[in-house]
Amino acid sequence: MTTPPRKLRSTEWFGTADKNGFMYRSWMKNQGIPDHEFDGRPIIGICNTWSELTPCNAHFRKIAEHVKRGIYEAGGFPVEFPVFSNGESNLRPTAMLTRNLASMDVEEAIRGNPIDAVVLLTGCDKTTPALLMGAASCDVPAIVVTGGPMLNGKLAGKDIGSGTAVWQLHESLKAGEITEHQFFAAESGMSRSAGTCNTMGTASTMACMAESLGTSLPHNAAIPAVDARRYVLAHMSGKRIVEMAHEGLTLSKILTREAFENAIRTNAAIGGSTNAVIHLKAIAGRMGVQLDLEDWTRIGRGTPTLVDLQPSGRFLMEEFYYAGGLPAVLRRLGENGLLPHPDALTVNGKSLWENVREAPQYNDEVIRPIDKPLIADGGICILRGNLAPRGAVLKPSAATPELLRHRGRAVVFENLEHYKARIVDEDLDIDETCVMVMKNCGPKGYPGMAEVGNMGLPPKLLRRGVKDMVRISDARMSGTAYGTVVLHVAPEAAAGGPLAAVRDGDFIELDCEQGRLHLDISDEELAARLAELAAIDHGGRGGYQRLYVDHVLQADEGCDFDFLVGCRGAAVPRHSH
Repeated sequence: MTTPPRKLRSTEWFGTADKNGFMYRSWMKNQGIPDHEFDGRPIIGICNTWSELTPCNAHFRKIAEHVKRGIYEAGGFPVEFPVFSNGESNLRPTAMLTRNLASMDVEEAIRGNPIDAVVLLTGCDKTTPALLMGAASCDVPAIVVTGGPMLNGKLAGKDIGSGTAVWQLHESLKAGEITEHQFFAAESGMSRSAGTCNTMGTASTMACMAESLGTSLPHNAAIPAVDARRYVLAHMSGKRIVEMAHEGLTLSKILTREAFENAIRTNAAIGGSTNAVIHLKAIAGRMGVQLDLEDWTRIGRGTPTLVDLQPSGRFLMEEFYYAGGLPAVLRRLGENGLLPHPDALTVNGKSLWENVREAPQYNDEVIRPIDKPLIADGGICILRGNLAPRGAVLKPSAATPELLRHRGRAVVFENLEHYKARIVDEDLDIDETCVMVMKNCGPKGYPGMAEVGNMGLPPKLLRRGVKDMVRISDARMSGTAYGTVVLHVAPEAAAGGPLAAVRDGDFIELDCEQGRLHLDISDEELAARLAELAAIDHGGRGGYQRLYVDHVLQADEGCDFDFLVGCRGAAVPRHSH
């Protein structure tokens, strides 16, 4: 018996012989669309974060054209629509402030329009989680197509990594090791093609998360932006999404608990960004999947980092793709019993393991064997203690091993401006054993939780050859950054967290192996200090910032808005006329 075709959402707009159907079809026809395009074929949305203000995504119009070719080939009808493009590189005070706003844009655009399935064009850091969050809240068939990383940066005949080179060269400038001319000479060479950061920063990490979650086709994460194979993948993704619309393969069938556990293990293996902790929690929350910080300890810790990429290692995303890309990493994990759920479903209808079990691996230096890892235990370190009752994170693969267990005297900065003014003071009482602490840079305090946690070291210590110190804040840091940096302290200082009570001269203990972050004062003293603090309203002059501060959740909860958590589905709304 033949299964009847699945009823598509778009037929509620274009498939009726009445006044409303007339109106919807007629208005669309002003674009030159012929009658037969409204014959019941799937309407596929192309959710595009193209913007010239988001350099990482500035080539997306061309990618969208290749997606359209695949959709047409498979018998679908593509409709491209824009959503808020929250690029990290230009947007102040931080793109994280508008991640949730972008997700709302995506959710309402999908639900309110005649869309049966959607292709999510993502690239710069927050665009990937924002689009996945919005699509997950609708639970429609969706496939991720990322824009791909830039080509390797070049400076003085050597490769340099986007983002990572900025932090390295700026510290060298402050140490007096290079001149201003040498510093600024890297500007053009660091970013010399279309695409996202070519290190294992947040953009590349989230592309790998999308692939390991099963929401993109194999190899989506690593193909360079300007490689013709990026356009082939876009074409094939367009073709596949039409099939997904017919199959009813929605995100809830892919974004399962098992998929998130695969992603956590993958993040450890690639040396991925700490930002993945926040973003995966937020995506899982939209899907109704429970994900906690303890899952990062249970699943991630003990996992070797196999990918030798900056900022943790040596190479860049070009080499990663040429070495086999993420499928090669997943195969290596699977063959060693380290892929938690190889049978997890992916967007091409196959299991994760079916997609990667024969994946070639071309370079053991870039993607290392299990017995020769870059870091033996590369999983994100989750810290708790009286300084972070609800948790904090640290990335061991980017840290100095000798500092992962450390006790030092606190040097405190009340906010970013206080840090910038104080850090250059030659009389600042600080040495390499101290612990740098910055407050009021979390979700409410900044607001938006900017990537300022990787505080640059004092110039006077840099000139002495000091390369790393323990740093603690309620901020985030760029996935391209490095160092022994404790981030996402929760609750944040602006929410009355213990971080707000730290004073110059206090001693702080860090023990990554034990997952401990402790302020060496009594419980009574801590409570007394917190009681003295006056509440500060960070809602500014109202508007979206007011909404954000009033409703944003803490870092351990994914920094989503409290009213956005959960899946609201894509039931067809009432008519507009």
